[in-house]
Formats: sequence, C-alpha cells, structure tokens
Amino acid sequence: MTRLRLAGLAAAIVCISLQAASPAPGAEAAAPDAAKGIAAALQPFVDNHVVSGAVAMAATKDKVVGPVAVGESDVAGKRPMRADDLFWIASMSKPMTAAALMMLVDEGKVKIEDPVEKYLPEFRGQMVLAAEEKGQVTLKAPDHPITVKEILSHTSGLPFMSRVESKIDQRPLREAVLSYAMTNLRTQPGTKYDYSNAGINTAGRIVELVSGMPYEEFMDKRLFKPLGMKDTTFWPTEEQVGRLAKSYKGNADKTGLEEMPIEQLTYPLTDRKRGPCPAGGLFSTAADVTRFGRMVLGGGEFQGKRYLSEAAVRTMTSTQTGNLPNTNYGLGWQTTAKADEKAVIPGGCGHGGAYSTNLWIDPQAGRVTVLMIHRPGLPDGGALHGALNKAVAEALGK
Repeated sequence: MTRLRLAGLAAAIVCISLQAASPAPGAEAAAPDAAKGIAAALQPFVDNHVVSGAVAMAATKDKVVGPVAVGESDVAGKRPMRADDLFWIASMSKPMTAAALMMLVDEGKVKIEDPVEKYLPEFRGQMVLAAEEKGQVTLKAPDHPITVKEILSHTSGLPFMSRVESKIDQRPLREAVLSYAMTNLRTQPGTKYDYSNAGINTAGRIVELVSGMPYEEFMDKRLFKPLGMKDTTFWPTEEQVGRLAKSYKGNADKTGLEEMPIEQLTYPLTDRKRGPCPAGGLFSTAADVTRFGRMVLGGGEFQGKRYLSEAAVRTMTSTQTGNLPNTNYGLGWQTTAKADEKAVIPGGCGHGGAYSTNLWIDPQAGRVTVLMIHRPGLPDGGALHGALNKAVAEALGK
C-alpha cells in the first residue's frame, strides 16, 4: 500500500508553488493570496488520497494566477509537485489539433463541409456496416462520404481506433489513418455521436497533407512556438521526463494510491519512433495549456498576434452535432452552446484528458481554468472541480 505523506508538508509545498509561479508575459499576476486560496481548495483532495498532487492555473484576458502546485509528483520518491511539471494531456490534444486545422480553413485551404476523400483519396469507397450476424457481415454505401466537420465532431461513424492499433502511438500517422480508411463505418455519417480518436487523427493527417509539412512540425511551427508553449510535445526529452508527474490509481483496499504507467502509450516516451497522435498524444504543462486557452478566450488573438479568426473560434466552440441526443460537441471541443453570431464563444467550452487533466473556458466570466492531475477515473471529480472553480472565481474576482 502506498500512502501520501503530505499532512506535515502542505505549508511548505504551497510556499514552493508560490515561489515557482510567475505571471505570463503581458499579464498581471494576481495577488499571492489568490494562489493560496487555490492551493487550499485542492489540498484536501491530496490529503484524502484522491490525487497524489495537482497543478492549477487560471487567467483572464489580462490577469493570471498560478501555476499553483500541491501534493507530490512522485510519492515513493517524496518529490513535491512543481509548477512546471509535465502531464500527459491525452484528449486535450483534440482542441489543439482542431485549432491547427481551422488555421487552414482561415487560409481557404480546407472547408469543413468538404468530404474527407477530397484530401485523402484512400477514403473513397468506404462502406457502412449495416448488419453483422453469425459471422456474416452486410455492408451498404454511406448516404454521403464522411466530411471534415464529421471527423472533428465525432459524427463520422469511424470507430474509436482501428483493429491494428492497441496503443495510440504505435504507428506513424499515415499508417494509422490508412487503417481507418480500410475500416467500415459503424453508422451512417452524421447520424450518431460516437467518440472517435480515429476521426481526430484523420483531421491531423489532413493538416499534414494540405500544409505540406509533417503534422507535428505544423503544430510546433504554427501553434506551440509562436504561443510560447515551450513544454508542449509528443516526445518529452529526458529533462522533461524528469519533470513528468507520475500517474496513480486507487489501491485495492481504497486507502491510498499506487503508481501506474500511462497504459495507452509506448515506452520509452522519448522514442521518436512513437507516432504523433493528434487525438491524444501530447504532453504539456499548466502554463502552456493556459496560454492556448487564453488565445481562444481572446477570439483567436493572444499578445497582439492573431492565430485564428473569430469565425473559426466560434465554429470550433459551438455545438456542431445538431440535434443528436446526449451530446454537445463542437469541432475538437466539448461545448455547452449552439452557435450565436453575436458571441465569439457562445458558451462554456473545453476538453478533458483520460488521466483527468482539464481545460475549461468560461466566456461569460472571461476566464480560463486549467487543472493538471494524473489519475484516470477520478473519484469525487465533481467536488474537486467545484472547489477549484469557486477558488478561481474568488481569486480572479469573477
């Protein structure tokens, strides 16, 4: 059994966190008491072994608080969580991939209503699985070829992943997407929301072919480096691996936490033979994710540089799944609102990751909130997010 030794260290850890935190360029730092409030809101979830540790950060257009770190990133090694620790952000990669594709939409190189086969001819002739009984498969032609909009909104009918994938990073992007083209659709395009890494990965392949550069290079040159996201990568360096927070799950008797690997990825994480997964392969820090969120909150602009048009941000962050039941999803973004031409971001939007990292944008309050933790199947998630959101609102006066 692994137990967390934090009761006596809480004050010291908070102190370390506040010393490590610094305002983003061009933004005003919130008062130190604001960071203390966020740390105090998170600490009970460390003390109660819900998480080993966490890093949180929040920002408005002109003010930031954090990053604030609590707990430990390595329980056995007794390493306190640091503000610049890395996390696997998993499906938080999806809105970043969508942003990249929407850059090409802004440039007139891609249209979201276009069929995917216009850019990826290997998708021509793809069929829909109509029935499967006693080993007999019945196929039929789709009502229409899958579209760029459908692969970004999980309504294409593509599966979560193909049968040749067991890890999300084990194949080059080109090979992974070819396997999707050779896979039958599960449903008629546009008729059902079915969460699909395959769809977002296909969007990443379109970015690659239309831009004329590898997908990961486009992300680095057009998004990460210009935004100052210096720690966001598919392949952490040895130095960054040293800052990677370990991941944990509840132990068998539910009295503590035990370390676990990132099961969806292939080790070593530094190996560039691992494929870049547009749907879930990125590692990042709270500070980097906050910069991305502030750009979107700014309607596509950040620190005087425009990355996306307001129209592109509105399209991404408003519901694109129509009247399909039990879902509100934009293009690579979870969202709460239909499109509204009067608002750049019509409602709350963001995305979570498989190991419980989270980015959320509240346009009404005008703030971005980022939470970085490493535990799948987070218990008490509602309580944790509620406590954080309350502390953030008090910290930023929103």
